[in-house]
Amino acid sequence: MACILLYSRVAPSSYRHTRTCICIFSLSLSLSYICYCLLFSSDAIMQKPSDPTQNCLRLRSDGGKKLQQKSLYCTLPLNARGTRDISLHEANQSNASVNLNTVRNNTSDRPTPNNTGSGKFGNKKLPNAIIVGVKKGGTRAVLEFIRIHPDVRAVGTETHFFDRNYDRGLDWYRCLMPRTMESQITMEKTPSYFVTRETPRRISAMSRDTKLIVVVRDPVTRVISDYTQTLSKTPDLPSFQDLAFQNQSLGLVDTSWNAIRIGMYALHLENWLRYFPLSQIHFVNGERLITDPAGELARVQDFLGLKRIVTDKHFYFNRTKGFPCLKKPESSSSPRCLGKSKDILVCHGEFQEL
Repeated sequence: MACILLYSRVAPSSYRHTRTCICIFSLSLSLSYICYCLLFSSDAIMQKPSDPTQNCLRLRSDGGKKLQQKSLYCTLPLNARGTRDISLHEANQSNASVNLNTVRNNTSDRPTPNNTGSGKFGNKKLPNAIIVGVKKGGTRAVLEFIRIHPDVRAVGTETHFFDRNYDRGLDWYRCLMPRTMESQITMEKTPSYFVTRETPRRISAMSRDTKLIVVVRDPVTRVISDYTQTLSKTPDLPSFQDLAFQNQSLGLVDTSWNAIRIGMYALHLENWLRYFPLSQIHFVNGERLITDPAGELARVQDFLGLKRIVTDKHFYFNRTKGFPCLKKPESSSSPRCLGKSKDILVCHGEFQEL
């Protein structure tokens, strides 16, 4: 435009008119060419030279192959496609791994069906708590009652590891345990532990943090129950009086008889206190376990650091047996009561099975 204005001042009018048209036409043609180049021929505007694959990759992510094929300018180099495909494969593998880990984590938090030996989740670990005694005190009842708690998993049978099978090693012992989650407590019960002299030291060597439960009852009641059970298996057993007394006329008790010796609780407790503080030993009252099972189980749950879930609603008193039983579980057609050989009690001078 400056050229046109300058020219109009110098050239004649008729001549100036012709030259002006030519100049405007040339200028318009030049501008059109520049716009054409910018719009259709230049990669500087349509695609960043520093990253020639970004638009193609963006198309793939936005619309897949169909969108890419419709594009007039997307020609993804082979190496870029390969890299992208590998990246996508790695991302898919990573996502699959994350999803699998998520499933595993969610599965590990899923509660294991309680008291089944075929649990598929969790790990086998050494027990956090052990019912160590005493025989005929009500240990089986305590185990059956506490193991309905969802955070307790227990071995159903007596392992006798610390008194009879210690030479088999801790790996063998751990193998007997049920699978438990991190938040669950592993337990076992072997009443003879309480009177076996080596047991406290051996349990302490395994873990000094192990919690111990001792179920005690009146020593006289306990020894009669012990004798009655043995008599049912050995009919030719000497009379109770012959075994219990050194001299009946003088009333001297024979403390060498094992059934009497088990009831000398203070004697055995002294050995346990050499390895464990009293705060790690909980005593269950065997008599109150019969009259108030929920109250005794509440104290057991407190000792184990568990929420009080086992309550009155789980028990009913079986008048035929004279003993509390667990109410019928949803998965069972009958209530859970102990067997005939458990907790035989003297009632009004007569033997009565509970």
